[in-house]
Amino acid sequence: MNDNVFSVKDKVVILTGACGLIGTAVAKAFSERGARMVLIDVPPKDPTSFAKELPSPALGFECDVTDVSAIRHVIRSALDTFGRIDVLINNHHYLAREAWDTRAEVFPDDVWEKMIHVNLTGTFRMCREVGKVMLEQGKGVIINVASVYGVVSSNPSLYEDNSLASPIAYSASKGGVIMLTKYLACYWGERGIRVNALTPHGVWNDHEEAFEKRFSAMSPVRRMMHVEEIIGPMLFLASDASSYMNGANLIVDGGWTAW
Repeated sequence: MNDNVFSVKDKVVILTGACGLIGTAVAKAFSERGARMVLIDVPPKDPTSFAKELPSPALGFECDVTDVSAIRHVIRSALDTFGRIDVLINNHHYLAREAWDTRAEVFPDDVWEKMIHVNLTGTFRMCREVGKVMLEQGKGVIINVASVYGVVSSNPSLYEDNSLASPIAYSASKGGVIMLTKYLACYWGERGIRVNALTPHGVWNDHEEAFEKRFSAMSPVRRMMHVEEIIGPMLFLASDASSYMNGANLIVDGGWTAW
């Protein structure tokens, strides 16, 4: 290893959910370090315009991660422009705000199916389609962004008396993402593809004051996470610094799951 072990310079990186809170921070950080980004998001987000703002060469696409034909179009365009795909970061998610306050015993089937379809099936389809390219290349890195609520249950008391919630389908879908990660890591590891999950928790996003105070009281570090704190772990997993890391779930939660 050398001083460039954390480098992502010249790596071709596909990033889903690229225009969201975490996606924006990751796209900028990777591009500033010389990565060539392929940004994916859905309307009303505008990944094409965002790509033009980045310092390194980048492409932007409106793409539904459950639409195989759209995924394949992105892959062909990335290969035509950059010649390869080094890293896939599955950062998309769907939270179904219309069902935040719906209890498990009356949770609607259509919302359940939509959340599983986007969060889990969409991640699988992105892994499958990009994985084909990486298998031909003989190398590649896949990072699936999961959730602490795919590891432990959400705490109902955290969401009392505020407008936020954590739907049951979100936890189920993110738990599935973690197991999908482990499965692919075992099947593709010997063929040069490393697959890991990254689990952030409590990323501050202009939350209600009451929620922030309650979250902080429950966290060992007594605060929420700053979005910039995801960059180091993401660079670690995408770079050669994690060359022997495969099938892991890197939890960045301030100790939430250590209680």
